[in-house]
Amino acid sequence: MTIPVTGRQRFNIGKYEIIAEPMPHSMHMLRYNIYLDKRRLGATMSMPSESDCLFLEKPPAVPPLKIFYVTSRPGRPKKTAAPAATLDRDQPGFREPIPTDVPLEGMDRGGGSTRE
Repeated sequence: MTIPVTGRQRFNIGKYEIIAEPMPHSMHMLRYNIYLDKRRLGATMSMPSESDCLFLEKPPAVPPLKIFYVTSRPGRPKKTAAPAATLDRDQPGFREPIPTDVPLEGMDRGGGSTRE
């Protein structure tokens, strides 16, 4: 006993002619060949809609490819640039060291709950 294979079908979607034929080595999947004025536009493996057919007829414009230059390294300093300035620890933006005469036992350490 063999499993029946789906046969060919022919139908129209808008101005496009669709011929559905079984995929090779498949019993129930179909390949939908799309034609316009006896010219093959392409094929899909799922049932195409009219917008799919229009996409195959007139694909959207693809922007030109941007060439990647190895010599262009955006965001990085050039080889001839001066080295970065080192930060001085004596500037007013840094924390001062804690004096040694201040006891740390009664201070809260980072917002945690205090133990009693």
